[in-house]
Amino acid sequence: MGLLDNVKAKLGPAKDKVSDLAQRHEGTIHHGLDKAAQAVDKRTKGKYSDRIQSGTGRAKGAVNRLAHKDDGAPNTGGTTAPSGANGTTPPPTAGGPPPPEAPPPTS
Repeated sequence: MGLLDNVKAKLGPAKDKVSDLAQRHEGTIHHGLDKAAQAVDKRTKGKYSDRIQSGTGRAKGAVNRLAHKDDGAPNTGGTTAPSGANGTTPPPTAGGPPPPEAPPPTS
């Protein structure tokens, strides 16, 4: 076995435990992230609000992925890529306007 195989074997139980803890305490973790974001936003006087909110959303998404890794369903906890980020357009959401059509490719 190589070094990476050994590391993966040793970290497997730890990952399962972290996932279990994230699932049991998901609400508390989200609340703590919100409180921390508010404190940082207050200390920076709103100068970095957009970055703080973005980071908080990403952290919550990571917690959701950890907590719901066994569900088998894709996570839609606010961590989806924006339209066109990976070359695809997401399906229209219920009640919203359809996404704009992309211009035809030029030859």
